Amino acid sequence: MSFFEKLNQAIALNQSLLLIGLDPNPEMIPPKYLKGGKISKAQLRDWLTEAIAQTSDLVCAYKPTLGFYQALGVEGIELLIEILQIIPKHIPVILDAKHGDLNSSSRFAETIFEDWAVDAVTISPYAGQDQAIPFLLYPDKGVFVLCCTSNPGASILQEYPQSAFPLYLQVVREAKNWGTPEQIFLEVGTTQTEIISKIRAIAPERTLLLRSFWQEAIHKSDILSTGLSAKGEGLILPIPQDWLSETNLREKVITLNQEVNEIRAATNNYCDLWTSNVCLLQQHPHQELILQLYDIGCLLFGDFVQASGATFSYYIDLRKIISQPQLFHQVLHAYAKIVEKLTFDRIAGIPYGALPTATGLALMLHHPMIFPRKEVKAHGTRRMIEGHYQPGEKVVVIDDILISGNSALEGAAKLQSCGLIIQDIVVFINHERGVTERLQDQGYQAYAVMTISEISNTLYAAGRITEKQYQCLTDKNDNYGY
Repeated sequence: MSFFEKLNQAIALNQSLLLIGLDPNPEMIPPKYLKGGKISKAQLRDWLTEAIAQTSDLVCAYKPTLGFYQALGVEGIELLIEILQIIPKHIPVILDAKHGDLNSSSRFAETIFEDWAVDAVTISPYAGQDQAIPFLLYPDKGVFVLCCTSNPGASILQEYPQSAFPLYLQVVREAKNWGTPEQIFLEVGTTQTEIISKIRAIAPERTLLLRSFWQEAIHKSDILSTGLSAKGEGLILPIPQDWLSETNLREKVITLNQEVNEIRAATNNYCDLWTSNVCLLQQHPHQELILQLYDIGCLLFGDFVQASGATFSYYIDLRKIISQPQLFHQVLHAYAKIVEKLTFDRIAGIPYGALPTATGLALMLHHPMIFPRKEVKAHGTRRMIEGHYQPGEKVVVIDDILISGNSALEGAAKLQSCGLIIQDIVVFINHERGVTERLQDQGYQAYAVMTISEISNTLYAAGRITEKQYQCLTDKNDNYGY
């Protein structure tokens, strides 16, 4: 999983844009960890371990500052490695290194990304794109480019040559050309909404790591409203560093997170933030995903004619997912867990419902995409398959729902007629009742994120549907019109 995916998953899971800096600053260690004499590595480890335990369900990332660990010598690096192993694997780690030495960049990137397994790093921009390239060779990692700081002494450089065309905005313009929004991010230290507004205008698609704006006199609602995208996204917000020395760290982070989410909700023009209000003793791995699908109206009850000609007493409309970015990302991630285990050369989406999903998976998994046309046009190239491919290549087929299996079979047949090899078909929902066996009889292996039984059982246990609706979903007598 890439840093970008991991970050968005943590944001969605914990409903948080907050980040905590895990810095072993001896001046900030709480008194309860002091035992007299020189502060030991064990004392620092216990302190930071407790901070992680109190906040791992409240933050979207952790950010250890390399300089604090280096200042402790060999024991400090050992401590950093231990802390990295303690951080839950689903929470991304941004190593705050401000790395700026070009000669050591390749070796440094190898160490932090391969040996230490951190997810992202901060770098200095002054060596230009050459500074970023060694880190960008790891496409699943993130690179935060320092473009602006809140240090008063930096203004003479950042504002050069004049405030109308400052250097920090040129850094933003250049950094955008170094990598995609999934790779290159911006670190911004400021308390001025004007600066954030200028940066956001140049880089509306980039995620910004804000710094140094929690002072009492600062109107954080103005800063967040300026920095957040129209979807209530695009910012990572570190908590005040001195909170790590507080005994009520968790309570303070909860309060701050609620405050930030209220601002996000007011800013968000696309979709409401979703939180689960259900706690089941036996939770399905995709319980929250199922509940979200229901809550946004993907499951409808009534009389609906399916593409196969059969009439169902319910209908599943997955096209609404693409208008819910956070939910769509979760769906893509669920698909990816299956697809990344398969062997294939290209991804093929079945039109029209599965084309957005196939496109997202192609970007996420770094595999080229093609798709069979639903109908071959009488003009233009008249191609049956859109996209570049070579006969003999292996293709994984992506569809949304398996009901009769007809759409997947038709798409696979078109692909095979052009010399492509099809073995695997991956869908979001399997309606069961023999469709998997039908595909197997045709020589295909079907995989699904979830089944209709899993959906119905979860919704019924959560009280989302009535017993009558549950019976509709579990009725075994539907005629699929094979």
